[in-house]
Amino acid sequence: VTAVALIVQFTKSLLKKKLDDVYVRVYALVISLLLTFIFAGTGYSIDGVVLTVINAIIVAVAAMGGYEIITDPKAEKNK
Repeated sequence: VTAVALIVQFTKSLLKKKLDDVYVRVYALVISLLLTFIFAGTGYSIDGVVLTVINAIIVAVAAMGGYEIITDPKAEKNK
């Protein structure tokens, strides 16, 4: 989670110059998928790939939410 958050935070300014915020979230998911496939030893069977994708989604969501909590802990969403 920390590696994904750091990589995305240091490189997202390059993306935000040309693309919307939604692409930063997709970028975080791609980074998470790459790191999870490289470092998680679940194998390349169907079960292993599905588990790796699920883990990558959880890591990406945690990285995005963790950064929001650290940078602005008292933020309130407008309804």
